[in-house]
Amino acid sequence: MITKEVIVNNPKGLHARPATLLVRKAASFKSDIGIEFMGKKANIKSLIGILSLGVGSNVAVNVIANGVDEKLALEEIVKLINSLEE
Repeated sequence: MITKEVIVNNPKGLHARPATLLVRKAASFKSDIGIEFMGKKANIKSLIGILSLGVGSNVAVNVIANGVDEKLALEEIVKLINSLEE
């Protein structure tokens, strides 16, 4: 299992559109991928899970990956979160 902290720079946080992009990207990996925000955790492969965290703008989240392709999964998810504009 590996973890990385990343800042959500999207001005609107992880609302429906960026959350959907995360779910689609995460679905391409075999590993379990989660996101943690303010002590709550959600599966990144679950749109409702991500939205339930209420992640706003300019806040830190932890991305956690565990599985056979965890390193690549973590890198790609972090890269996607960093590239989210709106």
